[in-house]
Amino acid sequence: MLDFLYNLDLEQLTGIPADIYILGLAAIVVVLLIVVMINAVKTTRIRKSYKSFMEGKNGQSLENILQGRLKQVDQMVADQESNRKQIQTVMDHLDHTYQKVGLVKYNAFEEMGGKLSFSLALLNRKNDGFILNAMHSREGCFTYIKEVIDGNPIIMLADEEREALDMALKDN
Repeated sequence: MLDFLYNLDLEQLTGIPADIYILGLAAIVVVLLIVVMINAVKTTRIRKSYKSFMEGKNGQSLENILQGRLKQVDQMVADQESNRKQIQTVMDHLDHTYQKVGLVKYNAFEEMGGKLSFSLALLNRKNDGFILNAMHSREGCFTYIKEVIDGNPIIMLADEEREALDMALKDN
């Protein structure tokens, strides 16, 4: 059945001598051998890198390195949780500290020189706090305090007290 292949004469079909075919095939074999050698060198390098990676530094195994890193990650997670709780505690305390300030100095009495009287508004983050009003006169200094809840005074305010409260409310 395949007898025609054995009797096939390439030189008659193509006009190219058989020696040229043999030389061409030999050249292809040489190129393939070079490719195989290059791949063998690259494979050897990769194996050395892999072995070095798996053994680690100073003979320490990759497994020990990974276990150490996992312990560090666990410690970082625990520290992060502790930090979150501490930050929340600080934030809770900030609700009770005075963060917003408004100060207005004024002259309470025309006959006295200088602005010796003042209104001081102190508010926390929720706009709760107080307004301290100190009026200076020749007879002495009179101090009043008025409570502020959610940005609103409990008692009616004088102009200077209102100005100090508005300044504190604008202070973010």
